[in-house]
Amino acid sequence: MSVNIFALVIVLGVLIFFHELGHFLVARLFGVGVEKFSLGFGPRLIGKKIGITDYIISAIPLGGYVKMVGEQPDAELDPTDIPISFTHKNVWKRILIVAAGPFFNFLLAVIIFFGIFQISGMFILQPSIGEVQEDTPASRGGLEKDDLITSINGVEISTWEEMADIITGSKGRPLSISVRRGDSTRVVNITPEIKTFKNIFNEDVERHVIGITASGNGFSKDLNVFQSLSQSIIQTYNITVLTIKGVIKLLQGTISPKTLSGPIMIAQMAGEQAREGATNLIFFIALISINLAILNFLPIPVLDGGHLLFFFIEAVTGSPVSIRVREIAQQAGIFVLILLMIYVFYNDIARVFFS
Repeated sequence: MSVNIFALVIVLGVLIFFHELGHFLVARLFGVGVEKFSLGFGPRLIGKKIGITDYIISAIPLGGYVKMVGEQPDAELDPTDIPISFTHKNVWKRILIVAAGPFFNFLLAVIIFFGIFQISGMFILQPSIGEVQEDTPASRGGLEKDDLITSINGVEISTWEEMADIITGSKGRPLSISVRRGDSTRVVNITPEIKTFKNIFNEDVERHVIGITASGNGFSKDLNVFQSLSQSIIQTYNITVLTIKGVIKLLQGTISPKTLSGPIMIAQMAGEQAREGATNLIFFIALISINLAILNFLPIPVLDGGHLLFFFIEAVTGSPVSIRVREIAQQAGIFVLILLMIYVFYNDIARVFFS
């Protein structure tokens, strides 16, 4: 339990710091004064005031905030504070300040993946056969366990992913597959067949296969700085797309809302990753950081996405959304978030104590 709590504090601390740092840096870039930079909510534990900014750590480590001068449109300001007021800045500057928080969560994921690729390289899964399923194109074509596929239709193959892409994209056309078995090489002609599988969203999908599974053999490929940067951006993009698809499937009812997790489950998962090693925990932070970025971009009042929605409306119409409308929307947003928090806590408790 202590490991879980410690790991949760580390995960939340890193995520919150980067998120609020994004708001802070872009606010300062555009000349907005920042009164408070807080990690956590509630009573002030420790802190130090530098200039007009009070940098503090608060008692409840489930969030954080950056309080800017003139953040509330109806706030009374000293005339000398107008030049550093958030509300008095151009709407596009306010959009960039608000968007910087979740953007920095994406940036954190890229930085983490970059570090992992630089230190550990990229694992390459070889196109080596682990199992040949019975009564499949592969078994009928004479493929065997431990065969290494070297080329398909004259195209050299070096990874399992490359091989799978060609087979899936064959649309059932015959393939000429070169196979290395021991010291010999042979060519076999195999026609993929279409089968139905369950994807990660538990949906039925059809794809062409030949009936083999991977052996799991592979190697770590060293990457230079540019390759690591490219792969880290690709990794972040792929996880982002997958997460957004998950959110859409959740709203469509394809995925059960029972899959949603809250702080208890995150603490448990963080503890498990911490016990597996620092790399696993750091990778987990990157995953949660991407999820946090997407959550904050949702157009729900109170979240960054809700503020962005109001500012985009202002940019289009030329006038800000009325304070009354904002207040009603924020109350509705708070209500929705409270219901969501109650539900995810219920899910966590049910999974941890009753599953």
